[in-house]
Amino acid sequence: MGKEIMAARKNKRSNASMAIAKAIIDEYQPSNAEEMQDALKDIFGPMFEAMLQGEMDAHLGYAPNDHGDKMTDNRRNGYSYKNIKTTCGETSVAVPRDRDATFEPQAVPKRVRDVSGIEGKVLSMYAKGMSDRDIADIVGDIYGFSISHETISKITDRVNVTADGWQNRPLKKFYTFLFVDCLYVSIRKETETKNCAVYVILGYDVDGIKDILGIWIGETEGKHYWMQVFDEIKARGVEDVLFISMDGVSGLEEGAKSIFKDVVVQRCIVHMVRNSIKYIPSKDYKAFTAQIKKVYGAASLKAAEAEFGRFKQT
Repeated sequence: MGKEIMAARKNKRSNASMAIAKAIIDEYQPSNAEEMQDALKDIFGPMFEAMLQGEMDAHLGYAPNDHGDKMTDNRRNGYSYKNIKTTCGETSVAVPRDRDATFEPQAVPKRVRDVSGIEGKVLSMYAKGMSDRDIADIVGDIYGFSISHETISKITDRVNVTADGWQNRPLKKFYTFLFVDCLYVSIRKETETKNCAVYVILGYDVDGIKDILGIWIGETEGKHYWMQVFDEIKARGVEDVLFISMDGVSGLEEGAKSIFKDVVVQRCIVHMVRNSIKYIPSKDYKAFTAQIKKVYGAASLKAAEAEFGRFKQT
């Protein structure tokens, strides 16, 4: 039983880490190892700063915008800036200070500038960050000391604010293509863990530049749900969309057309081929897919009809 639990936890972490890796690759589109290192360097600076801000909140006992009565006379006192060395190169980090100079940062300790080697563990902490106990285990592994649940909560709350800011950022006015796809991730809410469909919308602007518009957890589907998604996109600045490519998600087409009246919705060819394979014996997969691809890949309607005729005869 113990081995089964450990295997399940390992698989859950792996799925979460793969989801983060996919999001990084989709956002930065690195074409070589050097570009991947630059992308990671961009990410780790804000992550360390978010952790440090969370640590300061826990140290003082109040958030930056808390105007109520304080239990301490100690206050924030600006920042000191230091370059830290990571496996991806150097990155600058703003370290918060307090007036009493009693704040001892743990994510980036004083007089420590080399934090290379811990990035993978930091990513793991945020990837599986549903459980305070799991995070405490990893922090103890990294730093060799225990950390309270209150401090963990304040640190992760800081990162959630950063994630919310990204999800609600302004978008471009016009996109030529939007691609809607999903991945399934185990998500823990309170005491329950279940697989949820996490939908990612990838956009191409008129210059062919890719942009992840956002990520939505599709616990329920239907026209009303997708109207809310596209209404949110419109509220963030998108005025028009030419094409949307999708699989057979329930209510997506109706929801998109109710917000963007003239959008052309196209079914994803890959999903259509996969759906048709369900009715074909496995021994015929190769011949079947080879011929059906000629139909979808035809240069004109006339050529497609001719290929479809040959496909039906076969």
